Amino acid sequence: MITQEAILDIARDAIYTIIITSAPLLVVSLVVGLIISIFQTVTSIQEQTLTFVPKILAVFVTLMICGSWMMDNMSSLIERLWSNFSSYLSMG
Repeated sequence: MITQEAILDIARDAIYTIIITSAPLLVVSLVVGLIISIFQTVTSIQEQTLTFVPKILAVFVTLMICGSWMMDNMSSLIERLWSNFSSYLSMG
């Protein structure tokens, strides 16, 4: 029988994996957005759509660089869940 502690451990592990796996993309998007905002402030360009293309390109490049690492993180979570699957089942 799966216990509350096991469920909380699974949820904590999943949330931690989500945060760690998505961090590179979020940080790059944040940094590029900040740089573009500073550029807009300095040059007085007030175009709202200016940030989209650089952010998309930066996220795409980051995904290409970190994609295998991100997939390894997600795969290891799934492997941990499946390796303990029999202990989650109730026999009665």
